[in-house]
Amino acid sequence: MRESHRSSAGDGLLTLSGVGKTFRNGTVALAGIDLTIAAGSFVSLLGPSGCGKSTLLRIIAGLVEPSVGRRWLAADGAASGSVGFVFQEPTLMPWATVADNIYLPLRLAGMSRREAGPRIAEAIAAVGLDGFAGAYPRELSGGMKMRVSIARAFATRPRLLLLDEPFAALDEITRLKLNEDLLRLWRTAGWTVVFVTHSVFESVFLSSHVVVLSPRPGRIAADLPIDLPYPRETELRMTATYGDHCRTVSEALAAAMARP
Repeated sequence: MRESHRSSAGDGLLTLSGVGKTFRNGTVALAGIDLTIAAGSFVSLLGPSGCGKSTLLRIIAGLVEPSVGRRWLAADGAASGSVGFVFQEPTLMPWATVADNIYLPLRLAGMSRREAGPRIAEAIAAVGLDGFAGAYPRELSGGMKMRVSIARAFATRPRLLLLDEPFAALDEITRLKLNEDLLRLWRTAGWTVVFVTHSVFESVFLSSHVVVLSPRPGRIAADLPIDLPYPRETELRMTATYGDHCRTVSEALAAAMARP
């Protein structure tokens, strides 16, 4: 019997049942994925390179169709604009200002610039970029560009926010700060978050649950609750409890990679 995994207590916002993905070249990226993601949870997908984390995230987003199985998004989360996606690269338009980059998905949704103005201002303030609305990407640091990318998703007011290793290319100091800022936004905005990472330490700091994937074809090797209280601040990283959770996740990842 196939084991079903639930990301946390609460109503299921998104369910994957028997999901697998085989590409045209014959590569089997995912197999037998059963996962329910609860509304309001913060779930990290953790696994080795090539295990299908990004493919799974794109299936969750509806950008890629599974070869087998079913993806189901709760009706109250299925409205247009309810899923936001932040890629590993900020993917900003270099000729557009910060405000215009944030406006893009709203414009595509048919919203006028005047109507979108308050949302754009709110998103800029939320990610700490007050004073940079008129700046261009070339004038921003890597961390600031990623803040713009998050603000662009924030402006659409998604119910489900998906992030594909958004901080991987950033320096450690910037990455730690953005971890804390992302948690603050998650708690205030009421998102459900699915976050792809290679970092055990990042996954434990951020998540209510860590889903560990095995090497390709990716399968769910472990679904681990992280019962650390929120809000989570820098000091948490120095505690024995945090270290214990990191050890548990590391052991699960090592066991998954050791499976034949």
